[in-house]
Amino acid sequence: MKGKYVIVAGAGKSGIAATGLLLRNGAKVTLYDGNAELDRENIFSNFSAGGNVEVALSELTDEILENADLFVISPGISLEAPFVEKVKEAGIPIWGEIELAYYFCKGKIAAITGTNGKTTTTTLVGEIFKTYTQDSLVVGNIGLPFTRFADNTTDETFIAAEISSFQLETIHDFRPHVSAILNLTPDHLNRHHTFENYIDAKFQIGANQTDEDYMVLNMDDPEIMKRVDKVKTNIVYFTHKGEPETGAYVKDGKIYVKKDGMEEYILDVDRIKILGEHNLENVLAAVCVSYFMDVPADVIRDVVYAFTGVEHRIEFVREVRDVRYYNDSKGTNPDAAIKAIKAMKSTTLLIGGGYDKQSDYDEWVECFPGKVRYLVLIGETADKIMKCCKDHGFNQVVKADSLEDAVRFCYSNARPGDNVLLSPACASWDMFKSYEERGNLFKLYVDSLEDTE
Repeated sequence: MKGKYVIVAGAGKSGIAATGLLLRNGAKVTLYDGNAELDRENIFSNFSAGGNVEVALSELTDEILENADLFVISPGISLEAPFVEKVKEAGIPIWGEIELAYYFCKGKIAAITGTNGKTTTTTLVGEIFKTYTQDSLVVGNIGLPFTRFADNTTDETFIAAEISSFQLETIHDFRPHVSAILNLTPDHLNRHHTFENYIDAKFQIGANQTDEDYMVLNMDDPEIMKRVDKVKTNIVYFTHKGEPETGAYVKDGKIYVKKDGMEEYILDVDRIKILGEHNLENVLAAVCVSYFMDVPADVIRDVVYAFTGVEHRIEFVREVRDVRYYNDSKGTNPDAAIKAIKAMKSTTLLIGGGYDKQSDYDEWVECFPGKVRYLVLIGETADKIMKCCKDHGFNQVVKADSLEDAVRFCYSNARPGDNVLLSPACASWDMFKSYEERGNLFKLYVDSLEDTE
């Protein structure tokens, strides 16, 4: 990259990290963002004085594009954006942050994608790697841009990377040693347009893998199993319903892995701390990924037994007046929210709604009877979801003006032994900056509730 002229699109966390990586390696960079209101000086403060970087806001001009060797796009920017079409017409190669990171990375990569469970599985794999070796990283869609650390890796570095469908749209040579697709249900259709396009993006994770690599797949997922004949690398399955020739499975309450015809005991299921059948799937996937990255079984076992989950994913917040409050703000699509409802052991008051990703809510609403006593709706999808509830004969629905009002309604109407669950089935961007902000505010409001009659 030394001496190359690179344009980076997007001045958020991803774009800043990509620009830093390029500058450290001798590139000349223009950091572009369409938001003219951004503070130029604040952006410059992220880089060392004297760095060969320009900041361009508002418009991507022909002058900026002239002589560019590469265009690096942040994952939040659609490839259909008008200025990206301009880049394509100019014949400039387009990379995403994952491709850029891979260009500089020397380590062994385990890359994890899927509709749901990515963060839990990647975090668990990261904890396993951290216990196994001091030279490990957890990066990607999980919060830390891969580009921030890619040029500080060695052949011995173990990397757990959470990869989104957006990031997979812009890979070219990216080749993880172990890839994983956890599950596939419709999501981000506002970006991908069709479920098929979304699935195609997910399977890109293994596009460059060879017979020296492994792809971990959910044997219990019908959408994944429809496409296994297209996989070019060695397939490793995980399942809690059968016993694959190669992979992880449950037998007599224990998890085993089979590799090269040999079965090895890994752990006891009843010692897993995280709730729900979906989390058993996440553990099985993490076991596969770690085992086929050559981490010993005893290391995997000890870490899984100690693992208590991730923030904002069926996170227990507090018990108030014999009512348990759970934060599942990361339940940003109906399938994730269904899993959270199924994990609840008693009647639930559910807080849902938010930014509209053009999801279908029928299956979500169909799981309410016998589990959900009230649905409290917030956000721009409230009316759409309320209509869906009425179509399915579920009438215990109320709308709240804010998340705080929703928590207050649940506090006033919950009975001893109930659960209150924030699991919106929607993204957060209509009312909040992120699902993290939404989850943190929920916890703040729950912490303010009085634990007295």
